[in-house]
Amino acid sequence: MGKKYNAAAAKVTRRAYKVEEAVDLLKQAHYAKFDESVDLAFRLGVDPKHSDQMVRGSVVLPHGTGKKVRILVFAKGEKEKEAVQAGADYAGLEGLIDKINKGWLDFDAVVATPDLMASVGKLGKVLGPRGLMPNPKTGTVTFDVARAIREIRQGRVEYRVDKSGNVHLSVGRVSFPADQLLENVNVVVSAVVKGKPASSKGKYLKSVTVSATMGPGIPIDTASIPVG
Repeated sequence: MGKKYNAAAAKVTRRAYKVEEAVDLLKQAHYAKFDESVDLAFRLGVDPKHSDQMVRGSVVLPHGTGKKVRILVFAKGEKEKEAVQAGADYAGLEGLIDKINKGWLDFDAVVATPDLMASVGKLGKVLGPRGLMPNPKTGTVTFDVARAIREIRQGRVEYRVDKSGNVHLSVGRVSFPADQLLENVNVVVSAVVKGKPASSKGKYLKSVTVSATMGPGIPIDTASIPVG
């Protein structure tokens, strides 16, 4: 680790911080020369091997992610026209599937109309591991493609627990005002907490950490998290 990282890490003491303290500290410890992404990491008390303990969903960040998102929509006919009019970067079906099968992945979010999922589902091995597979639970399999595009542009982010029981997602940029970052963080944490599976026993939020791309992780006191 470099001197700048060590200096930033030295500001993080061995304790859990209230959410607002963690956000303030993250901004104070920022040292990179670029506008870093701010990430949340959860360790959950679930066993993803069991389908009834899967934690997955989406939430619209009040202040967006600060990233430009390239949206691909699988649609045909009038729905393809609707997608283009709503601002999709790419829209269509067969041509896009062929490009993806040849290795093209220059997009950040995917939406599909339900009638085309039989065709889109064949891309599961490519899109699935990258978290890009459309899913009804995250609002990305829908006939209302204009709404889906609008929400993604506004800052809708998806989250999904991995095989180890962890969830990672971006909640903004270091350049965001502290109050905006705090609001984004609280909205995401609330959504993940509400997504607790009924079959999950014991402590659900084992740990929550916030960090900038290049910075140290700052542990959040789960008892300080407002959930409403």
